Amino acid sequence: MTPRADHLTVEVVELIGTVVARYHEEYEHAAAEHSLTGAQARVLGLLAREPMPMRRIARHLKCEPSNVTGIVDRLESRGLVERRPDPADRRVKLAAPTDAGLTTAERLRDSLDFAREPLGELSVAERALLKELLQRMLGIPPE
Repeated sequence: MTPRADHLTVEVVELIGTVVARYHEEYEHAAAEHSLTGAQARVLGLLAREPMPMRRIARHLKCEPSNVTGIVDRLESRGLVERRPDPADRRVKLAAPTDAGLTTAERLRDSLDFAREPLGELSVAERALLKELLQRMLGIPPE
C-alpha cells in the first residue's frame, strides 16, 4: 500500500495539474485559431519533427491507429499532410507534413505563449534543472 502523500507532494501535484490544464486550454484555443482540433494540431506538431507511420503516431497520442487515420485524412484533405512510402520499408506509409503543414505547425508553436512566457522568467540554470527534474519524473534518461 502506498503511504499518504505529504503536504508538499500534494501541493506540487496540484501545481502540475494546473500547469497541464492551462497548457491544454491554450493549446486548444491556438489550434482553433488555425481551424484545427487539438488532436489535429498535436499530430501536425509530431509530424513537423519527423514523418512517422500511423501506429507510431497512435502510440504518441495513446489512442487507436484507426483514430489517427481519420485525423490524418482530415489534415491531408486540407493539404497539410501527405502519405508517402517509408524508404526503409515500402510496405509502410508515413504521414509527413507538406510545406503548408510545416508552416502551420510553426505558427501554432509560436502562438503558444502560456508556457514560454513564464519559463522566460526562469534563468537558464533553472530551466535546465526543471527539464532534468521532469525527465527524471518521466523516467527519461538525461541527455
